[in-house]
Amino acid sequence: MRRLLLAFLAALFLMPGAAMAQARDWTKVTSRTADGAFVQGNPAAKVKLTEYLSLTCPHCAHFEAQGIAPLTAKYIRTGLVSYEVRHILFNSFDLTASAMARCNGPAFFFAVTPVVFAQQQQWVAQGVAWGKTAKMDGLTPEQALPKIAAGSGLHALFAKRGLPVTKANACLMNRKEIEVLAGLAKDAQEVRGVTSTPTFAINGKIAEGVADWAALEMQLKAAIAAK
Repeated sequence: MRRLLLAFLAALFLMPGAAMAQARDWTKVTSRTADGAFVQGNPAAKVKLTEYLSLTCPHCAHFEAQGIAPLTAKYIRTGLVSYEVRHILFNSFDLTASAMARCNGPAFFFAVTPVVFAQQQQWVAQGVAWGKTAKMDGLTPEQALPKIAAGSGLHALFAKRGLPVTKANACLMNRKEIEVLAGLAKDAQEVRGVTSTPTFAINGKIAEGVADWAALEMQLKAAIAAK
């Protein structure tokens, strides 16, 4: 009877804890690198995936729609792969959207970026139309970026997802963080030689021939399987 009781207690109290440890959701673990990039996933993951992206890039939006769900579910959540995002800035809309997406830190960034990509066509088109008549000459970045956020509809998009206009504008006027974004873009293009988006690197090496999720997943599987 005593043995049965001990076995029951072990099943009741010890086993759930072990199961919870094995089923940790690594998407809840996010961080910021020393130079300002955002990372999601297991810091000790064998495979470290880096994506160089632009929030105005339609190819990046296509990858996001196609690949982010399986990447997250099969590889990031399970701890097999960590996922780092580094920015490329092609225009002022890129800069504005990126600064706003990063405003509340890494966890917010990874939650809101799929929405920004899903609505990319709408806010980019609105921004381009607004820009044809906007008077921006002589404005400092601190003055210009909040106007771009309003004119493109980004203020409304982010406000619906928990980033009030006042806080968004504070981030857009934060020169230090804008310089961090500019530094990430400069590093990607001038140091790492990234010329197009999306570009992926696996364990620091650019993944060649990756144009879609299927191709990227093949390389991830190979990296995971490698000794």
